[in-house]
Amino acid sequence: FISVAEESGLILRLGDWVIVQACQALAQLQATRPTLSLPVNVSPRQLHQEDFVERIRSILQQTGAPPTQLILEITETLLVDSLDTIVRMSELVQMGIRFSIDDFGTGYSSLSYLHRLPITELKLDKSFVQDLEHSETARALTISVLSIAKSLGMTVVAEGVETSQQCRWLKEHGCEVMQGYLLGRPMPAHMLHAWSLEASAVCCS
Repeated sequence: FISVAEESGLILRLGDWVIVQACQALAQLQATRPTLSLPVNVSPRQLHQEDFVERIRSILQQTGAPPTQLILEITETLLVDSLDTIVRMSELVQMGIRFSIDDFGTGYSSLSYLHRLPITELKLDKSFVQDLEHSETARALTISVLSIAKSLGMTVVAEGVETSQQCRWLKEHGCEVMQGYLLGRPMPAHMLHAWSLEASAVCCS
């Protein structure tokens, strides 16, 4: 679906709609969850739009969502570091928005991206997390990613955490942010507050 949307150009309209919906939800959640950050995937084609920064600025103003709580996610395999893209990303960062690399470790991009682009967060792909319990290679690579991120002042988000053993290992090795079915499944926004009160006890002590 995404590849068809990319090829047809529909991803631009779809991407705008997703950002609007996400920002509306983020603004509504501020009353009960003011520290909540919301990641939203964006396409390289969106970043290539000359007016992308103004589009985001307008959406934030219309919805009242705080830019400091918005994270734009870029898939590693689709990273593009043209000068225009870097400038747009930098302008958004100046507004308070953060950038994350999604599915980190599965693409073909150079580590130099971490130096050239204003990235603050790496999302460790779930394939590494799922192999932690039985693969020394997965454990070694995960430790390497955590070490690189720490050296660069970046946050690592472990994707696809499904067992307490995975959660415990990640915490022991310095990964403090996780997502996955162990913590919760997709849910309506109105259920988020109640879930968050219980989530801290779900993972591991």
